[in-house]
Amino acid sequence: MSFFRFWILAGSILALSGCAGYGGSDLKPGESRLADVIASMGAPAMRWRDADGRGQLAYPRGPAGTQTFMVFLAADGRLQRIEKVLDREHFARIEAGRSDEDEVLRLLGPIASPRNETYFERRDELVWSYLFCDSWNQEAYFDVLFDAATGIVRSTQQRPNYVGPDGVAPSCGH
Repeated sequence: MSFFRFWILAGSILALSGCAGYGGSDLKPGESRLADVIASMGAPAMRWRDADGRGQLAYPRGPAGTQTFMVFLAADGRLQRIEKVLDREHFARIEAGRSDEDEVLRLLGPIASPRNETYFERRDELVWSYLFCDSWNQEAYFDVLFDAATGIVRSTQQRPNYVGPDGVAPSCGH
């Protein structure tokens, strides 16, 4: 085997093994603990601890990834469940005029990149854009528009990610 082929093969194996725990598929509810989650999925982007001791960890897989995983831990530190949160079910929980930035963060996690945040000065509006796979299996953005002064959601919208060839949204590949 040539030196070049060896490094291509070694790099491919390392890349594939690094993805094994991307969404925590190697973790077991009721058995895995916080240390196992971090060993598998890495450091979370955000953490929350509830008054009763339960915890929540956010894992946005962007900026090019189309998913955010929320890890829920019991008060004893054991894994309860892992949810993919960038979907219609979770988006529907955001209520214009009622939900605020903190609620959106707990529900969808942080945006994957600073470039996914836009401020419109004339409207005093802040927009967080979440890249996700829509029901047509194409990349799209779910936008949450906040009143910048109060942090309350004004509205939400979904739009295609028109970055593919000929201005077509790319396929999600699954």
